Amino acid sequence: MNLFYLLKPKATVTYLVKTDTIHQGLEKMRSGGFSAIPVIDDNGEYIGTISEGDFLRHILEHKRESESQIESYHVIDIVNEERNRPVKTNTTMDALLLRVMDQNFVPVIDDRNMFIGIVTRKSVIQYFYNKEKKSGQQKTL
Repeated sequence: MNLFYLLKPKATVTYLVKTDTIHQGLEKMRSGGFSAIPVIDDNGEYIGTISEGDFLRHILEHKRESESQIESYHVIDIVNEERNRPVKTNTTMDALLLRVMDQNFVPVIDDRNMFIGIVTRKSVIQYFYNKEKKSGQQKTL
């Protein structure tokens, strides 16, 4: 099976742009109820993922600064570029399964490194569940 069947396209995914302020990032995260969000650059290339913990660490490290100083920081200042490494569109389902064991979603990029969407842990588990269920039914026939 092709990962495109499981892909949530970029147009339906909440993401941040590296130039968004910390305040904007927190607001998107809060309003969506997310614990982590992909971050892209102005051209649409995937940079990394930012989590609630990244925001919290930043706030704690800068707690002596005024609110206006803290808001002058941008998402790019705190994004974790090593978390949630992206996969290419030709990634196998088995490779996706290994990725979602460690992360809630897997960012997907095309051959130009452009962010095209995510595959969620839930969708991968559902795929393997359905596959196993179908396999079990065929054996009993």
